[in-house]
Amino acid sequence: MSDLNVFKQPKSFYLIFSIEFWERFGFYGMQAILTVYLVKIMGMNESDSFVLFGAFSALIYGFVAAGGWIGDKVIGTKRAVTLGAIVMMVGYTLLGLSTAGQDIGGPTLIYIAMGFITVGNGLFKANPSSLLAKVYDDNDPRLDGAFTLYYMAINVGSLISMILSPLVAQKLGYGLAFGMSAVGLLITALNFLACLKMLKSVGSPADLAPVKKRNLMIVIVGSVIASLVCSYLLQHLMLAHGILVVAGLSILFFYFKEAFALTGIERKKMIVAFILMLQGVVFFVLYFQMPTSLNFFAIHNVSHSILGFAAEPEQFQALNPFWIMVASPVLAILYGKVGERLSMPYKFATGMVLCALSFLVLSWGSHFANAQGIISSNWLVASYFFQSIGELLVSGLGLAMVAQLVPQRMMGFAMGMWFLTSATAAVIAGWVASLTSAPKGISDAHASLAIYSDIFGKIGYTTAAIAVFTFIIAPKLTKIARGGNAPAMKEATAS
Repeated sequence: MSDLNVFKQPKSFYLIFSIEFWERFGFYGMQAILTVYLVKIMGMNESDSFVLFGAFSALIYGFVAAGGWIGDKVIGTKRAVTLGAIVMMVGYTLLGLSTAGQDIGGPTLIYIAMGFITVGNGLFKANPSSLLAKVYDDNDPRLDGAFTLYYMAINVGSLISMILSPLVAQKLGYGLAFGMSAVGLLITALNFLACLKMLKSVGSPADLAPVKKRNLMIVIVGSVIASLVCSYLLQHLMLAHGILVVAGLSILFFYFKEAFALTGIERKKMIVAFILMLQGVVFFVLYFQMPTSLNFFAIHNVSHSILGFAAEPEQFQALNPFWIMVASPVLAILYGKVGERLSMPYKFATGMVLCALSFLVLSWGSHFANAQGIISSNWLVASYFFQSIGELLVSGLGLAMVAQLVPQRMMGFAMGMWFLTSATAAVIAGWVASLTSAPKGISDAHASLAIYSDIFGKIGYTTAAIAVFTFIIAPKLTKIARGGNAPAMKEATAS
């Protein structure tokens, strides 16, 4: 297939591309400024805001599997997309209203808003990609190109919103910044509803069957109730963490029960998948530092300029989708050349090395701070580069790994377990990020730089040790993953 043919997609593809773009525009715009809003405007201390954000992120990932099931089995993927966009729009609107302060219950609205965003994202997130896969017939050569462009929609949307949202928040206020996210979801919902005819014959069995109004009403009412329950959990984090632990242990029990019911190479592959999922937890702990500790590091100790141009510190987060967009085609070409010789365990191990470097360069860079305790933004640019390439090697390949190693009958469950790694990591990441928060009353840049240098160094060296271990066990894991087949297994990238 020529490079130009990748753009020759059906009209329905461009509809799905556009709704994913606007949804991610809204989500990442909110994420870029949420912790800063909690600290600067609502008066929360950094440590508490990081822990709250971690629980919020955990709930978001925890609801993804439920949203996918609702789309597939209950109301259909198209209705789940529409409802998810509307519920998220309500959440962003409530966040914007919370900026009015105590007069309308600002602090309480924040938690309610986060509850609606959690449930809305869960309803939405898994369904556009599911819908996209159904647009194409089996063995359609355009499918790989379609998912490549779809992945670009995610990164283009997040890149633009991570640049605009901090700027709007600084110049025009946080209310308008969150309102911008709400507008993104309004565009998503209206665009999707206006163009549904393009997808008339596309969807899950629940999509193609007449709508069951009772089921739809149950999901709508259930979404509101679930949003309020999430709001309550975010205000009682010990309870939220306890529920996550119970759910995680239950899923682990079922996973290993199924694994040990198997024999031979299938059982070993399930164990390899679990080991790689543990590595995924480590990666996501580092990934969730971007909107938390790395965000505030940029605020406190990094020059607020890039290539000589002034920048809001929160805008540095846009480096992640930027590097993803730059590196994705390069890695795709590289996989085509060496994919059969570089197994999944080695890719994961290489990703861990890069993630270790992403924090070590910041620790090393702290020794080159100026007299005011500020380091060049070039160190942060390099850090985001290493972490973004690591993301492509770990997170970007995670679902492909699950598809290769787990029996087909357990695929849906294992995919949900992969998302559980993100939820677990989000909670741990909130605690790790809280270690970087300066004690109350300390505002000196040198004092905060010393804390960041120490914690980032510990994160980097710990991750490096894990990377060494993963390289040591990679040959054994590779042998099991390949199942003794003569030809090496060729890995596919996940969108």
